[in-house]
Amino acid sequence: MKKTILLAAAALFAFTANAQPQVRKAIYYAVSFPNAAHHEAEITMTIPDPSAMAFRVRMSRSSPGRYATHEFGKNIYNVKATDVSGKQIEIKQVEGDVYEIGEHKGTVKVSYTLFGNHTDGTYVGIDASHAHLNMPASFMWVIGMADRPVKFEFNDLDKYGWKVATQLKHEGDNVYSAPDLQYMMDSPTELSAVKTNYWEVVNTNGKKQKMGIAVHSDDDQATVDNFAKMVQKVVLEEKAVFGEQPDYDYGSYTFLDDIHPTNFGDGMEHRNSTCIVDGAEKIAGNENNLLGTYSHEFFHSWNVERIRPKSLEPFNFEHANMSSELWFAEGFTQYYGEMLLVRSGFNSVEDYTRTIAGLVNSVLVPPGSLKYPQTQMSRYAVFTDAGVAVDATNYGNIFTSYYVYGGATALALDLRLRSEFKITLDDYMRQVWLAYGKTGKPYTIPDLQNVLGKVTNPKFAAAFFNDYIYGVKKNNYEALLANAGLLLQKAQPGKGWAGRINGRPANGGLMITASTVANTPVYKAGLDAGDIILKIDGKDVAAANAIADIIKDKKPGDKLAVSYKNRTGNHDTTIVLEESPAFEVVTYEKANKELTQQEKDFRSSWLSSKVK
Repeated sequence: MKKTILLAAAALFAFTANAQPQVRKAIYYAVSFPNAAHHEAEITMTIPDPSAMAFRVRMSRSSPGRYATHEFGKNIYNVKATDVSGKQIEIKQVEGDVYEIGEHKGTVKVSYTLFGNHTDGTYVGIDASHAHLNMPASFMWVIGMADRPVKFEFNDLDKYGWKVATQLKHEGDNVYSAPDLQYMMDSPTELSAVKTNYWEVVNTNGKKQKMGIAVHSDDDQATVDNFAKMVQKVVLEEKAVFGEQPDYDYGSYTFLDDIHPTNFGDGMEHRNSTCIVDGAEKIAGNENNLLGTYSHEFFHSWNVERIRPKSLEPFNFEHANMSSELWFAEGFTQYYGEMLLVRSGFNSVEDYTRTIAGLVNSVLVPPGSLKYPQTQMSRYAVFTDAGVAVDATNYGNIFTSYYVYGGATALALDLRLRSEFKITLDDYMRQVWLAYGKTGKPYTIPDLQNVLGKVTNPKFAAAFFNDYIYGVKKNNYEALLANAGLLLQKAQPGKGWAGRINGRPANGGLMITASTVANTPVYKAGLDAGDIILKIDGKDVAAANAIADIIKDKKPGDKLAVSYKNRTGNHDTTIVLEESPAFEVVTYEKANKELTQQEKDFRSSWLSSKVK
């Protein structure tokens, strides 16, 4: 193909035999931390040989793995532009996160101060203990130069006793590189006194790959080493789902993990690494809780990072990235992330019943999932995925997370494939991987349907997607779970239930602070945000737990007189209690039901280890 294109170009434009492709000179970032104690970094971006004409640099407004808009530009200041001699060049802020560099000659240097005091997977955390850098939140970039290679020089490492943990390519000393902007932005970097543990995995194709964890925490090396052994089991279990690992760039994959009570819990997938942030004290004593994030994020190295929806290709750093496929990208990953902890031996079937119940409740109970398909909930991520809003929303009535919505769909599909076709969701995921992940071809929802049609039949696939992906029909979870000897039943049968009320004490009563949920007794009684409940059943109400005390011995059908007030005056209404629609899942053994050999075998085939 390349030869054909070059020949055609020669014929059309009469290129000379000596024509050479233009060398793309690297953009160079120098990163220093003279004021880390006050959460600042000093960054200089050197741009070799830009056009003499004016050009623009900017901060991002979105970040890989996040789908909402983020105002990263608010945390940079002291922005200046000079030539290599230090002579000032005119620079003008034309938007909140965009700067225009005036006319100039030769290389341009842009410098600025970066502030960061929010350690999670999206933002930046800097102090004397570390610099936790999410790249879109940290580095300006040149509009129109996304294909240029990038180099980073991380300074002050010896001053603070820091090491570099990143998926960027190590060029030597404190210099690291990325082939282009997309890879750079997908490469979170932790500078700290990380403790590491690396091991080797031989992939199915015979290639050796370096896997490891790099942990910044208050744990000793022995704890990190022991935890790494646990992570290894999860890694092998996930490899078994797809039959192979991806060929990671530069032959390695690293779990970057920062653990401290001042952190904001998060997990963010990247192509050859994952950024995990936890607010625990340390790893020790929290291993199983941490493993859930490791399991979820590592599954993304197939599903999202390589099995990639066309709607996210290429990722746009200037605005929110909307996708109708997050029910699959995030939801199916959610299902596997939890289920594989059972296969790995870290969670029991009894533990897993609570996870299953959460998935089933997410699609059978909330009004959002009863009214709207998961494709629409996926698109709503541009508002809900760590999106920032100061005004009230009605999420409780119009939104169900695509994580659990898609996770419940994956659960149902897995059980249906096993019971109806004697194949598994692993078989389906493996075929999606071969068709779209391993080949690097972005997929659409019809592509996912076509693969399902190939492993089952086109009629089943069309009905499944029409009913459960594009539509709001619900699978028969009771019957599906029964195949594995699991009982789906009401969580609080025979007990009175009013629905959830979020509130705070105010003006002699309890002010409702969030919209009540449709189809609940409190909603039907006409109560909503802004109303101040004074009395229920003749008793004063000044705290949310007071309502629970009033209801605890009531039955469905019982009526509670309510006195409340709002801006229109004092009012009375009646709450008619109902039975909670929430379900629980219990094993047949716990429910004192006989577990047949067939059900036992089904459960074992589903939840036992697949590592050979």
